[in-house]
Amino acid sequence: MENKLRIALVQTELAWEDPQFNRNMLENKIESLANEVDLIILPEMFTTGFTMNPILNFETMEGKTVEWLTQMTSKLTSAICGSVIIKDEENYYNRFIFVKPDATVAYYDKRHTFTLAGEHKSYSAGLKKVIMEYKGWKICPQVCYDLRFPVWSRNTDNYDILIYVANWPSKRILAWDTLLRARSIENMTYTIGVNRVGMDENHLDYSGHSAIYDALGSTVVYSEKEEILRATLDKTEISQHRNTLRFLEDRDQFTVK
Repeated sequence: MENKLRIALVQTELAWEDPQFNRNMLENKIESLANEVDLIILPEMFTTGFTMNPILNFETMEGKTVEWLTQMTSKLTSAICGSVIIKDEENYYNRFIFVKPDATVAYYDKRHTFTLAGEHKSYSAGLKKVIMEYKGWKICPQVCYDLRFPVWSRNTDNYDILIYVANWPSKRILAWDTLLRARSIENMTYTIGVNRVGMDENHLDYSGHSAIYDALGSTVVYSEKEEILRATLDKTEISQHRNTLRFLEDRDQFTVK
């Protein structure tokens, strides 16, 4: 079990509905991270931007993006994650995909589809909370709008890292900043938010604010510009905080259905 995990957050613009361009762009950005980080996190819908046109942009788990992720993880010896439009049987999902360097693939389907943008009309909601394990760390993946629903992410699984990938617009960025920090404090965990920057086809502006907060809500890294943020997380810090401040022991017991 490793106590430290080296993380890279890719805060970038995204080309609208152009998967090949975005894969090439991201590949150029992250190639320099080879052997230097353990986990690379990309934004929500990193191949297309936040589009409500899944029928024109979907892939499958056997498609080009998962194949590309597998090739890149092997090349960089780092796990890579982010969300992609996936068709599974007859349903379209905003799917968080996590690929390890050994080509193992795990995924989580976004639970809370963003009704304000009509996402619920185009995509099916996920039904299961997922905990992924990597290098001895337990990770809880979430996608964008999930951030507004703390019951769904409540740390009843003793996870170490909570990850949100997003296309969260500037006009509501205060909520993003506030809720990311709140999720860290209430769950006594590292909380990571990876947002995009730039303007999309719907004329929505994105200002980043990608960040990592520690188990007490202190800022580890934060940025408002296009860049790759890097940090090393230390599991012993989580253990020390939880052993000293036993807040999680007083949490309410409940079952999410």
